[in-house]
Formats: sequence, structure tokens, C-alpha cells
Amino acid sequence: MPNTFDWASIDHPETFDQIAMYRYRDQYAHVAVYREFCDHLGRTPERVLAVSQIPYLPISFFKTHQVLRAGADTSHYFTSSATTGMVPSKHYVPRLDVYEKSFRQGWELFYGPVENYCVLALLPSYLERGGSSLVYMAQDMIQRSGHPKSGFYLDQFKELSETLLALEASQTPTLLLGVTFALLDFAAQYPMALKHTIVMETGGMKGRGREMIREEVHQKLSDAWGGAAIHSEYGMTELLSQAYSLGGGVFSCPPWMRVNIRDTEDPLTRLPEGQSGGIDIIDLANVDSCSFISTQDLGRATGPGQFKVLGRFDHAEIRGCNLLVAVNQ
Repeated sequence: MPNTFDWASIDHPETFDQIAMYRYRDQYAHVAVYREFCDHLGRTPERVLAVSQIPYLPISFFKTHQVLRAGADTSHYFTSSATTGMVPSKHYVPRLDVYEKSFRQGWELFYGPVENYCVLALLPSYLERGGSSLVYMAQDMIQRSGHPKSGFYLDQFKELSETLLALEASQTPTLLLGVTFALLDFAAQYPMALKHTIVMETGGMKGRGREMIREEVHQKLSDAWGGAAIHSEYGMTELLSQAYSLGGGVFSCPPWMRVNIRDTEDPLTRLPEGQSGGIDIIDLANVDSCSFISTQDLGRATGPGQFKVLGRFDHAEIRGCNLLVAVNQ
């Protein structure tokens, strides 16, 4: 029977399904809130015979319940951003090595070793609060890159501009990872030609100006930076894995992560490729919480392991790592 770490070596959809079924039964047995949720739906292990029948826990449960394996350590957790009056999500991560393995292996799958890059992180809203999983990931990438210019930037736009110009002059492969509003502010003040830099936005306007669809954001950034392709990271506090878009707004998942699209009127019904609905995610790196998450994002599957994010449900809170506004595409 697969153990909890087999997720990192998945090489075939059948292997994914086997581990997902094992994970469902394991978390049904050991994660109380997930078991209660499944019981309420009548989706008990005796009735769940295929991955397509596994229920997805609404992401809002991370705001109201402790989604955690019984007996697991509670000393470390990540929290979501939340404006005044909003309740943040709390994701307990008793084994940080699992998170590190997921984001390290996921990054390398799409971009190669982080040691090949200078990593510049423009994440002011995340640095100004504690408990951000994105800051934890960025800090790890900065340290492992080993480049002397790698680091975080708050409002030091002039210093960041000078650093980027120097790195471009030396043709150094560079990652500029930034929250949407900060990248827009920086691009408006410091346009330049970026030929050796990956610009990656993580989403998040957080009320700092007019909400824009992703295509508009990417066009503004690309125009300011010499036509550069704008990449994106899709992640959230409640997940330990990330999907990446290398341009064009189409995200690809690592082998241990899968996106399904649900009917907005009937959340237990799955929609075929090309139809828009709610985004459900299986993240097999979520070993100690819940691997089956029903998000408040709207999206569309575009191919095997690929999807587009179309926005948020009207009633959903707009959060830092999650995009922008719902649009018809």
C-alpha cells in the first residue's frame, strides 16, 4: 500500500488515483472534520469506490475548524491574508519538510534548479504580516539560490531597479516574484527591457486600486518591460503545492496535483474540459490536513493537467493569493 510520501514520485495517472484513494480513506479515518463532512454527504469509504466520488472539503472550513490529522503537532501553521473583519484561514503544517519537498520539486519541474537564478521577491503585503506560506517559500528560494543579490524588497523600488539593470547587463537569469499591486506600481515607475528575467505575479490587489482581469495586468507589465512574457503562480494557504503558468494564463499542475471543475449549481457534479465552473483541487502533498479542497475560484480545464483561472465567486472574499475579478471568457 502506498505510504504518505509516494506523492512525490507519481509518474502515471493510475498511480495518482491509487494514492488519492489511499489518502481519502486515511484522512476519513484520521481528520475529524473531513470525516464529519463526508458522513454528512453520505460519501463514506464503503460508497466511495473511485476518485471521481471523493468529496472535496470547502476551503472555508480552514477558517472555522482545525483541519488536521488527530494527534499531529499544532505548533506550526500558515495563515491567509485577511482585511479588517475577515477571518483568516489557518493551515496547520506539522511537517514542514513535506511543504519544502513540494514547492522545491514543483519549481524545479517547471523552471530547473533555483540555484540557476537570482531571486528577487517583491511581496510587501506578505512581509508585513506573519504566517505567509508564500514568504516561507520565497525565503527558501532566496537562500538556496545562493546569489548575492537575491533578497526581499518592500518599497525600495530604486534599489530593485538598479539591481535588475545590473543583472540584465550581465545576462543573469533572474526571477522577479511579486504580488500584483506591487508589480504594477514598480512597472509604472521603472519601465525597462527585461530579457533575462522571469516576471511572476502571485495575484492579489487587496483593494489597492481598481480590480483588473489577469490579461489586463499582464499586458501592462509586459508593455512596461519590453514585451516580456508574464508568468503566474497559483497557490494558496490551504495548499502545499503550486501550479505555474509560463505565459498566456494557462496553469499546469505538478504530477501530484490535479484540478477538477465542478458545477456551480451542483458541487458533486464534475464538468468536462472547456466548461467553466468552480475549481476543485486534489493536492496529495496535503498529507496531514485534507488533500481534497473545494476552492472559491472559478476556472476552466483546458487540457490534461492544465486550467485557466477566470476569477472568484461573487460571494467569496477577495484574498491576497487569489485573483482578481470574474470575467466571461
